[in-house]
Amino acid sequence: MKFIKPLLLTLVILFSSCSAVKVAVDYDSKVDFKKYKTFAFYKTGIDKAEISDLDKKRILRAIEAELSLLGLVKSENPEMLVSIFTKSREKVNVNQNNNFGYGFGWGWNPWMGNGMNNTVNISQYTEGTLFIDFIDKEKKELVWQGVGTGALKIQNREKKEERIKEFVKEIVSRFPPGKNK
Repeated sequence: MKFIKPLLLTLVILFSSCSAVKVAVDYDSKVDFKKYKTFAFYKTGIDKAEISDLDKKRILRAIEAELSLLGLVKSENPEMLVSIFTKSREKVNVNQNNNFGYGFGWGWNPWMGNGMNNTVNISQYTEGTLFIDFIDKEKKELVWQGVGTGALKIQNREKKEERIKEFVKEIVSRFPPGKNK
């Protein structure tokens, strides 16, 4: 039983850290975000994102859904423009586990041989970052930016779509600033 608890804790931490989206936001503190009721996508900025057109569509649909939940309406004459930017990089995790034999005293464990088992686990994955920018259309200034970073372990289209929705939801949930105060 003593062995199972550390193993379960390790697995929970491992899987939660891989699936979590880390989010950071920045914004202009002088802006009254309540004035923004309508939005449109900023095609010029979106075209520069170096991802497939299918993934762009998935991201834009997810953003539109989340902004609609916040009460914003997509419009031909918007007060706010939405742009995206993406980047990715390969990451390598190296974990070393030292096991000194649980439950039978120091240094001896019948399942581990000499009582000390060093295992090294190496995993490689792609880390993706999604930037969502809100631009004041009238002033042509960036007023809010959300950045989400997380692992991209995607086997099929459905999983990819789920992961994109998760990224967007986590980022847009921080808009408008101060709503959780």
